[in-house]
Amino acid sequence: MVDGSEILALFSILLSFLATFFLIRAWIRIAKRFNLVGKDANKLGNILIPEIGGLPVLFGTLTGLLAYVFFKTFIIKTETHLIVLFAAIIALMLASFVGFIDDVLGWKQGLAKWQKPLLTLPAAVPLIVINAGHSAMLLPLLGVIDFGILYPLVIIPVSIVGATNGFNMLAGLNGLEAGMGAIILAALGYIALLTGTPWLAIIAFCAVVSLLAFLLFNRFPAKIFPGNTLTHGTGALIAILAVLGNMERAAVILFLPYFAELVLKARYKFEVESCSNVPQPDGTLKAPDKTASLVHIFVRLFGHEKTAARGILATEFVLAVLVILSYA
Repeated sequence: MVDGSEILALFSILLSFLATFFLIRAWIRIAKRFNLVGKDANKLGNILIPEIGGLPVLFGTLTGLLAYVFFKTFIIKTETHLIVLFAAIIALMLASFVGFIDDVLGWKQGLAKWQKPLLTLPAAVPLIVINAGHSAMLLPLLGVIDFGILYPLVIIPVSIVGATNGFNMLAGLNGLEAGMGAIILAALGYIALLTGTPWLAIIAFCAVVSLLAFLLFNRFPAKIFPGNTLTHGTGALIAILAVLGNMERAAVILFLPYFAELVLKARYKFEVESCSNVPQPDGTLKAPDKTASLVHIFVRLFGHEKTAARGILATEFVLAVLVILSYA
């Protein structure tokens, strides 16, 4: 039977979806008016698409989360987990802000590669100061290791910076970034329910429905692009949930495509972009000679932007199912 707290949680999640949906519609008009647009590299011609779609996604997610805080404080009358929740919100906003700065400065003209990790480091501070997470971690072959003070001072910053910047690497297809984020966060949210941390699940699902609302406009053919505001925020939130819910093992498995992307890009010293495919007159894509991304591999396999994105998303979905089954 659903109790009052669950109804309020569901209402907060629904509010995130609705807020994001209507904010995106408004943002598309605003972005066009102020020329915040970019070329769709996978289409022939000079097709200009509104950018920085991560901004309405961020505010939509925050709308649901702050509504949940309001319900907990004034209706349920409990303050449990509020400090941790606010730490997560602040970390999410700091990471998203770095992405927003990069978006405003412009692609290839924005922040340097060395600046992004440095600027996303403050996003780890809110979790460090509240000593979030569990210092004891189960590692393959090594068993349980207690990192002690190294956990907040080393593991948390590395996790936040790595996930924030790593999630940004696998991109370049309509619907890919938001779809990957929705699958990963949904898996972590479900695991949070299984492991008895429903308040973490609410954070995850508020973000998931916001990403799904965004996908209505970002799926092929995209009417809006996510920008680094979305990718930085989503990557940071994945690490935040992993730390707060002791789900590091799950997050690492779900992040396997990004580790593969790192290896592929490192082969060419990060000089080849994921979106360097060549659009063809028949609407298909031709992958570049240098295979420097999973995007290139799936474009070579399927030939079309839509099916290539679905192939990558299907791979991530399989990983999500396997991770959930390991917790069930």
